[in-house]
Amino acid sequence: MSGGQDARREPRTVVVTGSASGIGQSAADLLRAAGDKVIGVDKDETDVVADLSTPEGRSGAVAQALELAGGTIDGVVACAGLASQSDLDVKVNFFGVVEFLQGCRPALARSSQPRAVVVSSIASLHGRDDELLAACEALDEPRALARARELTVDGPAPALYSGSKLAVARWVRSSAVSDEWAGAGITLNAVGPGMVATPMSAARRASAEGRAQAERAVPSKLGTWLPPEAIAHPLVWLVSRDNTHLTGQVIFVDGGAEAVLRGPEAV
Repeated sequence: MSGGQDARREPRTVVVTGSASGIGQSAADLLRAAGDKVIGVDKDETDVVADLSTPEGRSGAVAQALELAGGTIDGVVACAGLASQSDLDVKVNFFGVVEFLQGCRPALARSSQPRAVVVSSIASLHGRDDELLAACEALDEPRALARARELTVDGPAPALYSGSKLAVARWVRSSAVSDEWAGAGITLNAVGPGMVATPMSAARRASAEGRAQAERAVPSKLGTWLPPEAIAHPLVWLVSRDNTHLTGQVIFVDGGAEAVLRGPEAV
């Protein structure tokens, strides 16, 4: 076996947020099965216990992950997220992801083949609030949370989940080609899942009304409910050595729903 092939088999150190359940757990399992060192980050039952909804929780999570990694990280799979239709969606799905990745970026830059990937959502196509989006794009968390509170005055606001996922996808697109990321040799992408059978979607899957609503919102042509590993496999590939040049992309893994919703003119 050649030296190049040996190098490709060397374990990598990959940080996975949201590793205690769902897509994150599936990605962590696949990475460990391949022989990689996985540093899990979640609110419980993992290597780094942290609350990514707060600035203190994010910075603490970065510090612990860097310590466990020995200062160099080869990949980050940012899966942590929720769908509360409250300001928590903005705190975790956007600012939690962005601040955690920015904190890990110097350690990624020390890797010879650094990779990062974020979980967005097909929901990013389902509605937006321009004021919330502008605040996120400006990385202004107080302003974004103030807008989130306005949107929830009359109850839960679906636009907070869809808006947080759109904002993080846009952040990936703009950051990936920057000097900080591509200039340091770090690939940065997003995967937009359709409806996935995880604990987060259990309530919706439990009712006929919820299932019908999901099928209307996400018109998948390959079955509405995807298993977590259907998302985990592309996430793992995107942080592998095999992904040498794919960056700045939002890849929808949704059974064709995005193509149905946006049509061929979206290309």
